[in-house]
Amino acid sequence: LNCKITIHYIIETHKERKIMNKSVVAAQLYTLRDFTKTEADISNTFERVSKIGYKAVQISALGKLEPSDLRKIADRNDLQIVASHISYDLITTDVRKVIDDHKILGCRHVAIGGLPTDFRNQDGFYRFAREASEAVKPIIDAGLTFSYHNHSFELEKFGHRTGLDILVEESDPDYFSFEIDT
Repeated sequence: LNCKITIHYIIETHKERKIMNKSVVAAQLYTLRDFTKTEADISNTFERVSKIGYKAVQISALGKLEPSDLRKIADRNDLQIVASHISYDLITTDVRKVIDDHKILGCRHVAIGGLPTDFRNQDGFYRFAREASEAVKPIIDAGLTFSYHNHSFELEKFGHRTGLDILVEESDPDYFSFEIDT
């Protein structure tokens, strides 16, 4: 079998890229989402993640918990919250809360875990690139970073470009960055 694999690396291009000046290996808590439904579950999971050697986590799909309480659990377990996955809707409806919550958490990297369903078409990729670039400006201006986390559907082709190509080429690189899933 003879095949060719092309891998595209997309480098963060935020004006604030100095924030992300070192690599950190973090446990992605989405993989543990069945064990992070309640405060007790979250506390137990953070303790176990810390015990196996992680020093950092990316929060995603956690049960409802106030940011200050989540920060206490992380601190108690010597874990740094280095990134999040939140809904795009939260950014568009209450960006101030997004900023305030991330500052309480000590988390400087805001990401969304995927493209909302109504943007998953050719026109939608163009609209999202423009709209999200604008919507996240307050996040960047507050000293945080923003990234889009991809999945496989962004690799669908629309003419000669994939959805991911459209996002990369049509978004504002000063505000919109990428967290590439490989």
